[in-house]
Amino acid sequence: MTQAKPGDSVKVHYTAELEDGRKVVSSIEQGPLEFTIGEGKVIQGLEQAVVGMGPGESKTEEIPADQAFGPHREELVVQIDRHQIREDVPLEIGKQYMVPKADGGTRQVVLTDISASKVTFDANHPLAGLDLILHVQLLEIA
Repeated sequence: MTQAKPGDSVKVHYTAELEDGRKVVSSIEQGPLEFTIGEGKVIQGLEQAVVGMGPGESKTEEIPADQAFGPHREELVVQIDRHQIREDVPLEIGKQYMVPKADGGTRQVVLTDISASKVTFDANHPLAGLDLILHVQLLEIA
């Protein structure tokens, strides 16, 4: 049987859960994920899990945070003075916002705290610092 190796284009179904069993993302509802092993377009843990699998094979892997969405980086948590935000912008804890970057692009952040004088935003990926349980099924190797 053919086994997936670096450089192969593959199609998989996957479900990622947290250690407490909460499902955080799945391809089941949105259709299979296609990627080329080794291109770095998906998390490292998923690429590594698929290597050696054959079409139709399924497995479950524990993916440490450093092979998933990386560690939670404190330098990506920023507090700003509340008066720096336009008054017409509704502030809501847990809401995602797009903020300008120095290079002219934008970055997605999550509002994590509001006080009378400060607002705290976190630019980490929502799953940064978390280990994942990954259920993956290799559908095909192209």
